[in-house]
Amino acid sequence: MRVDYAQKFPAARQAMLALEKAVRSGSLEPLLLELVKIRASQLNGCAHCQEMHTKDAHALGQDDDRMHLVAAWQEAPCFTQREQAALQWCEALTLLPRSGAPDEVFVAVEAVFSAEEIVALTLAIVAINGWNRFAVGSRAPVGNHTPSVLADHTPIPTAGLRGRQRGR
Repeated sequence: MRVDYAQKFPAARQAMLALEKAVRSGSLEPLLLELVKIRASQLNGCAHCQEMHTKDAHALGQDDDRMHLVAAWQEAPCFTQREQAALQWCEALTLLPRSGAPDEVFVAVEAVFSAEEIVALTLAIVAINGWNRFAVGSRAPVGNHTPSVLADHTPIPTAGLRGRQRGR
């Protein structure tokens, strides 16, 4: 790892965790959030976060086929209208310099999300893009993430887990 940002500047990690806490306080479905985090991490080339969020989604009950198809969600019939709108908004905001967050994308989001959910979804996209930049920029390690929740959102006991990483 190039720089351990959590150790060298703990306030940065705390600020990012506060964003996550705000997102989780809303009503967005945990699996929908994981799909968005996977997609943003794919677009940003962040292997660390892709590993983390595919494992977290799996722990929440997401099947492998849908996780593999997130990269081609536009062509995959397995995503709901709500998931498609969230993934499209994720792409528009992650690729903001190219996309400009088109009105037609926002209209699709507005059709299936409340105003409060749009704010929470946008914050989730802001947060994962920030985490991606920390992870890619610092060359965060890949291959040792263990999810900390089970499908019913019960924390997994951490005793005896090696290489466990959390934080997003």
